[in-house]
Amino acid sequence: MLALQLDDFMVELKDGALKNVGPSNKSGSAKLFDTEEIEAREFGDKRVKVVAEDDEGNEVQVALFPEQVRALADDIAELEAESRVLE
Repeated sequence: MLALQLDDFMVELKDGALKNVGPSNKSGSAKLFDTEEIEAREFGDKRVKVVAEDDEGNEVQVALFPEQVRALADDIAELEAESRVLE
């Protein structure tokens, strides 16, 4: 399941093109639940791209720098050590 939240979001569709309407203060978040596949791969010179997809074909991609990947791995290891997840 893909959940999107868009704030202050308005675009204009004209002749098949999207155009920003109003100020550029738009923000949004995406959440993907019940993922079926997840992978990590190289992205650019230094980053890692994490790609998650559900069984409906919804996909979320996140590009992380090395220090972010290490921090995420540490967080996962800490959760595992506390036996809160990954059992």
